[in-house]
Amino acid sequence: MKAFRFIHAADLHLDSPYRGIAGLPDRLREQVRTAAFAALDRLVELAVREEVDFVVISGDVYDAKDRSLRAQLRFQQAMEALAGHRIPAFVIHGNHDPMQEGYAAHLRWPDDVTFFGCDRVESKVVHHRDGTPLARVSGISFRTASVTEDLTPGFRSWGDGLYHIGLLHTNVDGDPQHDNYAPCRKQDLLQRGVDYWALGHIHTRAVLQERPWIVYPGNIQARHFRETGARGRYVADVSVAGETRLVFHALDEVRWLEGAVDISGLAAEQELKDALEEEIESLREAAEGRPAIVRLKLLGRGPLHASLRRTGMTAELAAGLREQERRGSGGMVWVDSLEDHTGAPVDRERLASQPGFLGDLLRLAGEAEDDPEKLHALAEEAFLPLASQPQLSALLSELSTEELREWLAEAEELAIDSLAGDRGETGDGNEDHRITYSGLRRPKRS
Repeated sequence: MKAFRFIHAADLHLDSPYRGIAGLPDRLREQVRTAAFAALDRLVELAVREEVDFVVISGDVYDAKDRSLRAQLRFQQAMEALAGHRIPAFVIHGNHDPMQEGYAAHLRWPDDVTFFGCDRVESKVVHHRDGTPLARVSGISFRTASVTEDLTPGFRSWGDGLYHIGLLHTNVDGDPQHDNYAPCRKQDLLQRGVDYWALGHIHTRAVLQERPWIVYPGNIQARHFRETGARGRYVADVSVAGETRLVFHALDEVRWLEGAVDISGLAAEQELKDALEEEIESLREAAEGRPAIVRLKLLGRGPLHASLRRTGMTAELAAGLREQERRGSGGMVWVDSLEDHTGAPVDRERLASQPGFLGDLLRLAGEAEDDPEKLHALAEEAFLPLASQPQLSALLSELSTEELREWLAEAEELAIDSLAGDRGETGDGNEDHRITYSGLRRPKRS
């Protein structure tokens, strides 16, 4: 067997609408709008620079089944650029761009591009430029947007001694954070005679198994705060002996990041401002030269908590950070939001051990936090007065355990502010105790 190199990509989502960017500065807003196209260009540049033998793309090239003509033309240009360097590409369609639904322009594609069909698993042998067989690539596309059957039975061993790569858009082992399209079990993948499963659909990169390899490369460009951190592709080197080595390459044009500042030990607003600016610089470094859209959280217990509870405090801090970025040069770090998750400088455990309403409440909250069943039961009881409002009730019923924990923690702090403060144990009694339930947003599925 001859050694070779290939790129595994997935979930390009070309022409994604990027909602909620109206408040960004003009230059950053335009970068976000074209970010997926810029990431696609980097993918082509990476393939050429790394002299890969071929590229595989595991579904969701486009963001919608009624794919825009602009997106299709840009993808055609990318495939033509690869073909110009004699780099074949193998592509499947996923749930966002099913093969037989929506609008697809009649375009001429290079001979070196293979789109696997949706009727059955298809297979092709990839050859080196000198004609030597390198590997076998098999794949199957989604026929419609909602494929609920397991597609793995169509993959098989060919017994030809070639390294076998399987392209599949799927949810392995039913990840609850994603729609369960083309569901399969990891055990199913291990039995199909495939050496490298090039998967798509899950947007966070993950290596589920080695030998055989089961790999999600993630998407090439993040679109919101559920997709934080670097986004890109894997370059896979396969040796003569069939050993595989993966290297991740970031391709994203704009990066979504989260940061945090602990107020413990901070005594004055200037110290908080300095700490926030220091965190901004850390995030700038994490963005690796590209612009970043960030969410900052204030955590911990300290004397600044009372000030942060005052109306408009966090909004004014965030506005000041944004204004500094407008005036700055280089990679912009734009503060999308600054969230206050701080607490009063009290000993929570001591309060929870005391008799009375506050102690009982904190003990109950502590038990619910550690027990998902108790947490959901508590939430069901708390939301009972809202049951008469069907839409709100349905939305509340879909909250995840983690979101409920966040709400519970915020409710605890509100109780401490109100009740411990009344006893003179914390605060000055003038805090604004209004609470914003940022968790009341239905998660968007990929």
